[in-house]
Amino acid sequence: MKIVWIIGGPGCGKGTQCKRIIEKYGFYHISSGDLLREEVARGSPQGTFLQETMSKGLFVSTDIVLDLIKERMQKVKQEKMTNTGFLIDGYPRELGQGLLFEKNVCPVDLIIFFDASSEILEKRLLGRAEVLKRADDNQETIKNRIKLFNMNRHAEIIEHYKDKVVKIDANGNEDEIFDEVVKVINTLLNES
Repeated sequence: MKIVWIIGGPGCGKGTQCKRIIEKYGFYHISSGDLLREEVARGSPQGTFLQETMSKGLFVSTDIVLDLIKERMQKVKQEKMTNTGFLIDGYPRELGQGLLFEKNVCPVDLIIFFDASSEILEKRLLGRAEVLKRADDNQETIKNRIKLFNMNRHAEIIEHYKDKVVKIDANGNEDEIFDEVVKVINTLLNES
């Protein structure tokens, strides 16, 4: 099974492109953000802590996120819910997380980096906020999330894994972006 990390700023289109990849190729999608929101919805003490952290636009501890991802991957493998592999969306956010993933879970085969400008990210997130009404999609939190992403160390991930990273311009429309994604995934799966 192939492991693909999907990285990029908040609002770059990771979720949208993952849906299309799943439809076309049968990958199982694991979104770190969705896993965290599921944990919050359970109403556990950990969920309450996570809600407070995320509502401030802050990042959740690596150990918590990695444990949630690993548990989900094990469940999916046991239940044979994919033959293709996994799309890990929104993780890692920094090199140390990627190294821990590879040490504690498995190696990554491909990293797709959706690169979009801060202006595009903010515009998309504000549009999504109006539709979805997510607690972590208000203007102040959005600006903070983009700022944190831009300060973060995704450049270290890109440099360390340069032989596995494919950078895709995510400023365009959904179809243009997906055309580029298809080329990359076809190469990974040796399809034409």
